[in-house]
Amino acid sequence: MLNRGILGALGFVLCASSGHAQIGRALPMFSDGMAEVVPAFSEQKDWIREFLWVETEFDSDQDGKKDRVFVNVTRQKQTETEGLKVPVIYHSSPYFAGTSDGVSDLWDVKQELGEASPARKSHPNIKFDPNRTVIARSMTREWVPRGFAIVHSEAPGTGRSNGAVTIGGVPERFAPKAVIDWLCGRAKGFTTIDGSVQVYAKWCTGKVGMMGTSYEGTLPIAAATTGVKGLEAIIPVSPNTSYYHYYRSNGLVRSPGGYLGEDVDSLFDFVNSGDPANRDRGVKIFRDGLFAANQDRRTGDYNQFWAERDLLRFTKNIKCAVLMAHGFNDWNVVPEHAVRISEALKGQVPLIQYFHQGGHGGDPPFELQNKWFSRFLYGVENGVEKGPKALIVREAAGRRGDPTPYGDYPNPEARNVTLLPSGDGLATGKLALSAVGPVKKLEFVDDVSQGAPALAKAATSPNRLLFATEELKTPLHISGTAKITLRLASSAPAANLSVCLVQLPWTDGSPILNNLITRGWADPQNHRSLRTGGNFASFEPGTPLKPGEFVNLTFDLQPDDQVIPTGRKIGLMIFSSDREFTLWPKAGTRLTVDLAGTRLILPVVGGAPELLKVLGGQ
Repeated sequence: MLNRGILGALGFVLCASSGHAQIGRALPMFSDGMAEVVPAFSEQKDWIREFLWVETEFDSDQDGKKDRVFVNVTRQKQTETEGLKVPVIYHSSPYFAGTSDGVSDLWDVKQELGEASPARKSHPNIKFDPNRTVIARSMTREWVPRGFAIVHSEAPGTGRSNGAVTIGGVPERFAPKAVIDWLCGRAKGFTTIDGSVQVYAKWCTGKVGMMGTSYEGTLPIAAATTGVKGLEAIIPVSPNTSYYHYYRSNGLVRSPGGYLGEDVDSLFDFVNSGDPANRDRGVKIFRDGLFAANQDRRTGDYNQFWAERDLLRFTKNIKCAVLMAHGFNDWNVVPEHAVRISEALKGQVPLIQYFHQGGHGGDPPFELQNKWFSRFLYGVENGVEKGPKALIVREAAGRRGDPTPYGDYPNPEARNVTLLPSGDGLATGKLALSAVGPVKKLEFVDDVSQGAPALAKAATSPNRLLFATEELKTPLHISGTAKITLRLASSAPAANLSVCLVQLPWTDGSPILNNLITRGWADPQNHRSLRTGGNFASFEPGTPLKPGEFVNLTFDLQPDDQVIPTGRKIGLMIFSSDREFTLWPKAGTRLTVDLAGTRLILPVVGGAPELLKVLGGQ
C-alpha cells in the first residue's frame, strides 16, 4: 500500500470516497494523527497575506459606532487558486502594536494598609503607526505548511483597532467572537476601518482554533465563554482567568510576581496603543472612570467590577475542546487561574491539563498541539481526547521535558492529610499528624524588609513562624491544592498574611522549585468570608480587626503537583508582609497565632498511610 505522505508530496491526494488517486491538487496530509508539512504549502513567497477590519457587536468607546478590530490573515495560495478550504488557528492580543515600558506606570507599594495609595505619577504613551499592515507572524511557519490558515487580531483600543481598552471587560470576550463569526460568514469584514467595501472568508472551513500565552492565553477562554459556533479547540497557556485573582488574593491587595505595584489601571496604560486621537475617550471612560471608582486598592475586596472580569462565571457556555497549560512555579499568573477553569469544565468538554515545573509560559509539546488541532479542526480520529487527562513534567525532566501521563489532575490517588503545628515556631517547630510539642500562642512581628527566602533560612526569627516535618525517608508526591486554617490576632486593624510551604533546608543558588512548594496570601479582615477555602468570590466586605481579638480563617494555597525528594523536610512558614507581592506597611504590627486553631491540609498521593511511611512510621 502506498504511503499517503509520499502521495501528498508528489501532488497526489487519496480520495476517501473512491480510493483513487487524484493528480494536481495539494491538500493537507496526516500521519500518526498529525498534520504533516505539505511542500506545496511551504513557499512563504506564495502565501496570501491580507488585512482587514471586522465589525463587532459593541461600542466600547461610546462614540456611537460599532468597534472594528484590525485583522491579518495568512493562508496558502491554493485557497485562492484551487478553491482549497482550510481551518484557522487564531491568535489575538493587546500586545501586537507595542507596549509601554511596564515599570514607570506602576503603583508605589510603600503604604499603610487601609489608606489611600500614593498617586501614580507616570502614564507613558505608546508610539502609534497608522500604516502597519502586518500585525504579527507568530505560528505561520509552523502551521501554514501543515494546512492551517493563521489569523491575528488586535484587541479593541490597541494598534489599528478602534474602540477602547477595557482590561477584561465584555468587549474582550466578544471581539474575538466577532472575528470567528467573520471567519464563519456571520459577521462583516471591511477593507478599511470606516469603509463599506466588504471582505469575505470563503476559504475557511468554518472551524477555528485559538492559542496564546498569558494575556494572549486569556483571550481563547474569553472567546469560548461566548459559546461562539465554529470555535472548536483552544490551547490557553498560563491564562489569566480572573483579574481579581491576578491583582488580589482572598481580600488582600497582591501584585503579580515580577510586577510589584501593577494593577488594572496600570495594565491599561501598558497596552493602550490605539490611535492617539481616540485614546482619551478610553482613558476617561475606563482608566480614570470605571477603574478608578472600582479597583479599590484601599480594601482589596471583591465587587461587581471584579466579578465582570472573572471568566469562571461564564464557563457553562464553553463548548470547545480545551488543552490547558500552566507552570506550577508561575508566580505571575498563579496556577489557580488554569486549575479553576479546568475543574469547572470536567465532564463538559474534551479536556487535557498539561503542567510543568517552570514559571510563566511554556507551551505543550508541539506533537500534542498538532494532534489537538488535527483532531478538532480537521476531524482526524487520532484518539488524543481519549488518552491521559493530565500530563505533568516531572522535576528530573526539567522545565519543559517529556511529561508523565496521569489519569487526571489532581492525581486521583491523592488524599487530604491534616498536619498540625506545635513547638517553638520562632525557631523551627514541629509539623506532624499530631502535636508533638507545646500547643500555644506564638507572636511574630511584621517586617517587609525580610524576604521569604531569608525568613526560611533563618535559624530563629521574630518575623515569622516556621514548622517542619521530620526528614523524608523516601520521596513524597503532593498533588492538588493545600489549605491552611489559622486562628490569629493582630495588634493593628489591618495586616497582611502570607503563607509558604517550603522544602528545608532552603538551598541557595538552586531553582525555586527546589525550595518552594507553594504559597498563598489572605486578608484577615475578610475572615468572615474565609471559612472553607476554595475559590474566593465573596461580596461580603472585610471589617477592621479589633486589636488582640482572635479570628479564624481558612484559605487555599496555590495548586501544585510536586515530588519532594528524600532527605528534605516540608516546612510551613507563616509571616505577614511579602516583599515580592504585597503592600509594604511600616514594620511593627504584631500577629499572634493560636496553634490550637491552626492546621494544614496537604493533598498527598497515597494519603496518610503514605505520609507515615515516608516519615519513617511517625
